[in-house]
This record gives sequence, C-alpha cells and structure tokens, in this order.
Amino acid sequence: MALKVRSFSDVESEFFQYISDIAYATMITVDKKSRPRARILLPIWEVIDGRPVGWLAAYRTPVKSAHLANNPHTTYSYWNPRQNAVFIDSVSRWVEDEPTKRHAWELYREGSPPGVGYDPAATGAADRRTRSTTCCDRPVAGAGAARKGCA
Repeated sequence: MALKVRSFSDVESEFFQYISDIAYATMITVDKKSRPRARILLPIWEVIDGRPVGWLAAYRTPVKSAHLANNPHTTYSYWNPRQNAVFIDSVSRWVEDEPTKRHAWELYREGSPPGVGYDPAATGAADRRTRSTTCCDRPVAGAGAARKGCA
C-alpha cells in the first residue's frame, strides 16, 4: 500500500531507517527508445530545505551520460525481503563544481545516513577528481514516500 504524505518530514525517520538497513538502490534511467536500464548503486542522502537530496559517486559512463542527457528523470528503489521499500522519483544531473563534489565526497566518507557510504579514497581514487566523485549526479527528489508491504 502506498503512503501519501504532505511533506517529507512525515516519513523522514522511516525513509532513513529503511535506507540504512537496505543501503544499495536500483537506479533506473531510460534510453532514447524509452527502454528502462537498471543498475545497482550506493546513493547517500541528506535533507535540504525539507526535501531528500541524494548523491551518487559514479563513473560518468557513455550509457549513463546519454540516458541522463536525453531524459534526466530517474527512479531509485530500495527493497528488502521484509517487504520494506522506498521509491524515489527524481531528476538527476551531473555535478561539475568542486565545492559540491567535495561536499558529496565528505557525505560518503561520514556515512549519510549513518551506516551508508564509504571512504572513496579506499576505492583507489586519489582525490575527488578521479573515479568516484568526478561523476556525481544529484537527484532532486520530491517527498520520498516510504512504502511498507506488498504493492
């Protein structure tokens, strides 16, 4: 059953609880022929102005770049066997400026929410300009309603 809420604050605690428990999300993009493409990634999240904002440290691959250039609308979904799920419909874009990349890098290092994230330097990235945060996309999500139980 879908939960409809007026503001993200109504589900914020449950949202972060589920994401901390599940960690990995499926990111869905769409190609020029309207075919969906799924990939498993580890987004991190924070709340800005009362809304969830997600960050991805991801390679800027030709496929992902083409999909986002053609249609920036993405969906992130989390699910666990207890039937707890979170779905976030968003608009994703590549982030180019260093202060924003540095911010995302630090969120990954600190874990946001706690328990989710990693130290990008441990993956072999020497700094923010290599591997991970050269290519961030930032979903600007609406109220991310947490869903519980089978749909």
